[in-house]
Amino acid sequence: MSMSERIVELSAADLAAKLASGDVSSVDAVNAHFEQIDATEGQAVDSTDPHTGTDGLNAFLHRNREEALAVAQEVDQARANGEQLHELAGVPIAVKDLIVTKGQPTTAASRMLEGWMSPYDGTVTKKLRAAKMPILGKTNLDEFAMGSSTEHSAFGPTRNPWDLNRIPGGSGGGSAAAVSAFQAPLALGTDTGGSIRQPAAVTGTVGVKPTYGSVSRYGVIAMASSLDQVGPCSRTVLDSALLHEVVAGHDPQDSTSLNDPVGSFAAAARQGAEDGGLKGLRVGVVKQLTGDGFQAGVQQRFNEAVELLQSAGAEVVEVETPNFEYALGAYYLIMSSEVSSNLAKYDGVRFGLRVVPEGNPTIERVMGASRAAGFGDEVKRRIILGTYALSAGYYDAYYGSAQQVRTLVQRDFKAAFEKVDVLISPTAPTTAFKIGGVDESADPMQMYLNDIATIPTNLAGIPAISLPGGLAPEDGLPVGIQFMAPAREDARVYRAGAGLERLLNEKWGGPVWSSRGDVATTVRDFAAGAALGGK
Repeated sequence: MSMSERIVELSAADLAAKLASGDVSSVDAVNAHFEQIDATEGQAVDSTDPHTGTDGLNAFLHRNREEALAVAQEVDQARANGEQLHELAGVPIAVKDLIVTKGQPTTAASRMLEGWMSPYDGTVTKKLRAAKMPILGKTNLDEFAMGSSTEHSAFGPTRNPWDLNRIPGGSGGGSAAAVSAFQAPLALGTDTGGSIRQPAAVTGTVGVKPTYGSVSRYGVIAMASSLDQVGPCSRTVLDSALLHEVVAGHDPQDSTSLNDPVGSFAAAARQGAEDGGLKGLRVGVVKQLTGDGFQAGVQQRFNEAVELLQSAGAEVVEVETPNFEYALGAYYLIMSSEVSSNLAKYDGVRFGLRVVPEGNPTIERVMGASRAAGFGDEVKRRIILGTYALSAGYYDAYYGSAQQVRTLVQRDFKAAFEKVDVLISPTAPTTAFKIGGVDESADPMQMYLNDIATIPTNLAGIPAISLPGGLAPEDGLPVGIQFMAPAREDARVYRAGAGLERLLNEKWGGPVWSSRGDVATTVRDFAAGAALGGK
């Protein structure tokens, strides 16, 4: 194993410690991660086929090599001069291409914004720069964050490092795949209905959705404003906690931002990972998020995780949340309605791609041609659904009723948290399915059902974490375990998540990825098969 491979397999916390001690330079760390990116990204195979993408992971839409190395050199010089730096200074990070970054393209994985360069940084991007974390580049996603598989990117799907024929989840599959494949130790994602946690579940990584309003959304291209939340992606619970502390905090530029002090999330994670850190923790198993509809291997690993929690001294009880069965339908009505409103500005006149049709190019015809060319099928589907739900005569029946269900879901959570400290469920009902394996043109609901366990937390605005729960026996693919906590109690999910992570790592003899083959080798073999027509 080369030095670069050893560096890329370090957790962010361990890499930060080696940077601080001088054992590793930030330049070496950035170069090592770009070596891994170059070895695993692959080349385009067939851009005319939306399910083909590349013969590699296709996790990155843009690589920021020159700027990242410049920041790394600045960090190394500052340390040599004895300057006091942030704990994560010099630790590389990837950013979902929904978060604007000055000097880099921000496309939302859409032809509508192809090539657009933001003139400013989003608040979370500013915080990364202030901490002197080199930004490696922008990661792939479902177009405008609409999807559960990252197959809806205009620039080809991202592939799962565990099996390149399978999806890495969505919409933030690029960030999750990059972290899983050691292309980056950390990444930022956004979570509207599970877009950080579901990709984490199927790639064997850790993903966190913070309390709504605790991380600024200023500079994040809006999908559904009452649901969207920026959060961390990593390979360990502690790493997510450290990154969460960097990006959290009040922002006067975000009208939904909470005026709360940043919590000690890393301290909570370290407390949970201690022997006895779970003793007395009250854990509620959500009855409505287990059993029927969940893959057998997912349910098996979840049951084993619950047993481990009990053996560590946690108090486990079953909790009823009767209104969760309506959450999926309510979410897709609320989300689509907000999508219809937020994406109205991309009309070829004010923002986005402009296509001028032949003949008499009226504003209406320009708008129609621009949207037809700029938006993919899934974006169009959700805009149409949202516009219908908000239309006169249907507003109360659909959007208004969905908001009432949202209130009922929030009440279910409130009642549950009167009995327990955290709730637990599988993160996703299945392991990763094959690319192109769901025919959405025939039944879009089959894709939407992947978010059934993650959506309720977005409707309620509460924090949640997904961490690896092991591999499903039937296919050898990662399973995710989800913890949920009351609003503003993000520290609880870090305590519970770190405690379970320690127990599982002790059971397995190491992290879940240690049982996987080398990703670069997998990509080379896959590319050779693609070249021979065997993809």
